[in-house]
Amino acid sequence: MNDGNGVVAGFGWLGAAASSAGERADLLLLALLVVCGTVALALGVLVVWFSIRYRRGSKVDRTDPPSNDWRLETAWTLTPLAIFLSFFAWAAWDYAQLSIVPPDALPIQVLGKQWMWKLDHRNGRREINELHVPLGRAVKLVLASEDAIHSFFVPAFRLKQDVVPGRYTVLWFRPTRLGEFRLFCAEFCGAGHSKMIGRVVVMQPADYARWLESGPRRPGLAERGFELYRSLGCSGCHDERSTVHAPRLQGLLGRVVHLQDGRSLVADENYVRDSILLPRKDVVAGFDPVMPSFAGQVGEEDLQALVEWLRSTGDDRTGGRG
Repeated sequence: MNDGNGVVAGFGWLGAAASSAGERADLLLLALLVVCGTVALALGVLVVWFSIRYRRGSKVDRTDPPSNDWRLETAWTLTPLAIFLSFFAWAAWDYAQLSIVPPDALPIQVLGKQWMWKLDHRNGRREINELHVPLGRAVKLVLASEDAIHSFFVPAFRLKQDVVPGRYTVLWFRPTRLGEFRLFCAEFCGAGHSKMIGRVVVMQPADYARWLESGPRRPGLAERGFELYRSLGCSGCHDERSTVHAPRLQGLLGRVVHLQDGRSLVADENYVRDSILLPRKDVVAGFDPVMPSFAGQVGEEDLQALVEWLRSTGDDRTGGRG
């Protein structure tokens, strides 16, 4: 169903779910409504029945009322507990799936700023307040904020992710319906908050591929990141041919990093960001904390480009350089 503005509105009070996560969320909500509605109806019927049967003046036997019934008390304690734990396990499983990004997910960089969404595809195609994605393909959004807290919200996908300054957050989804769906900022971010709206366009994979290649030609994110890697002087220390003793960066994302303080972590987007802006926070084991901070020298878009270049060096499909 179309709302007249080219945006799919769907049926009913929720509208049709347009992502795999949305379909699971709707099923869970429906199950909760059915169970809670059934219990509420049963209690209502019992209240009415007891009110009529035991009303004042009714001819019912009120002698020797039971004081307790352990079977009944056990049943009304354990049955709701079992139902509650079942819903908890169901919801926890669905929530956990949101944190497991498929390895073949299509990465797209998203930057929230007052008051727009800026989106970068891997080949350099850029969008503002619009996001084009292919149907049935897992999409990974790496979100950052340039100023205030924003919140990336697509009601039809049943997904909302806060975008916090100073760190990256990740949101992934798999579109299941063709069409255009509204995109909002769901966190008050200033005077222009109400205007920070856009749309997500879900296309057939072939149409998406043509759209991706038909845009203005500009350097891709990885290429821009590589140029920054050289112009900022990073290659002077981190290049394999450098005489300076510095950690190797190629293929860093997803790699286990052992730190000077004995900890280990898996290098992700936030680790890369902190290593550029706060290089003394997590020093790699076997190296001295001599790297200077680039805080104030690189903006959020530059950081996103550097992250995408590092991602490309560990992905044979992109032919990463450096």
